[in-house]
Amino acid sequence: MWGDILLLAVDVGNTNITLGVFDNEVLLFTARLSTDKRKTKEQYALEIGGILKIKSKAELNVKDCIIASVVPEINPQLCDAVSELFGIVPIILGPGVKTGLNIKIDNPAQLGADLAAGAVGAVAEYKLPCIIIDMGTASTVCVVDKNGCFIGGLIAAGVKLTLKALCENTSQLPSVNIEAPHSVIGRNSADCMKSGLVYGTAAMLDGIIDRIQSELGEKATVVATGGLSGEIIKYCTHSVIYNENLLLNGLKIIYEKNR
Repeated sequence: MWGDILLLAVDVGNTNITLGVFDNEVLLFTARLSTDKRKTKEQYALEIGGILKIKSKAELNVKDCIIASVVPEINPQLCDAVSELFGIVPIILGPGVKTGLNIKIDNPAQLGADLAAGAVGAVAEYKLPCIIIDMGTASTVCVVDKNGCFIGGLIAAGVKLTLKALCENTSQLPSVNIEAPHSVIGRNSADCMKSGLVYGTAAMLDGIIDRIQSELGEKATVVATGGLSGEIIKYCTHSVIYNENLLLNGLKIIYEKNR
């Protein structure tokens, strides 16, 4: 059904782990499981093996694996799980792994694996300069200039993290679904919170894009991925491209550079 060389790409975030299986250039499917520092290698092996079997409807002949992780505490368990399942040693994106990026920040070693993978994916697919928005537990905005250099970005609290802080640190504000209310001007507590979370975040992104483009001195391609990006960017005034699998595609490219 599929080729003999399947690649498992793994994006480890603070909340979720995203799995992607590639057959050459084709992303066959994706799956998600919860990030949990308490899980053993056996638990991760059981979850990864089970979810891949459900998605593929068959045993998969995975020949290699690349992992980008922002939770280094679980890397040993994940690597051992992949090794037990497929008899391979994963590539961990980090120092010594070729990305092809020219990283021009104060300390290139501090660049998160997720940000590197997203930037690689964006450089391969979009016109430069490019602004990359990744909305996960934290919301990050990264910039690749017209020469393909990663020049920096910013980090803000993610939408769900903001909601959690509101609910835990106030006495009367309820937990709400993260969705846009009918108008920016809310008429009850729930709609006021939804407006702040959705329209407020969209306005923040618009303002950041304006300021970044002003510093660059030119218009940039803007691409968003991760978490709630698809819900938020609908309310941005700027044109923002949504690419759900940007990081997985970037990992595939990095794998090819290191194979």
